Amino acid sequence: MAFTIYSCKECGSDLNLNPKDMFPRDFYFEAGNKGTISFAAVDADKFRLEKEDKIMPFFETLNYWGIQRKRTKIKCNSCNHLVGYIYDDGPPLTGGIGQYGFGPSQVVPRAPRYRFKTKTLLISSSQT
Repeated sequence: MAFTIYSCKECGSDLNLNPKDMFPRDFYFEAGNKGTISFAAVDADKFRLEKEDKIMPFFETLNYWGIQRKRTKIKCNSCNHLVGYIYDDGPPLTGGIGQYGFGPSQVVPRAPRYRFKTKTLLISSSQT
């Protein structure tokens, strides 16, 4: 039986990502999924998580100062190389279709999505 091994491209350490936790490639996310692989769960011992709070200037009116983006960086625990980000645009936790039935909304709590850049991963297959 063949299984897929995901390793850090920088240092070669096994990231212990389970293909059973991977979202399908055609699964829709608000933040997109181009050039990435997304997982519902990861092994916390293999990664170092770093919170990022960024404000990007966007002056629409005098009282509006910018867009705030909060996300968490996922770094390899062995070499501290950035391999992806955690987004909160996974499936809704409530089982509903959104606020007032109008589709996805930031008000609805969502499961985290661990989004890895494919260019930072070394993907190989192994036989057991």
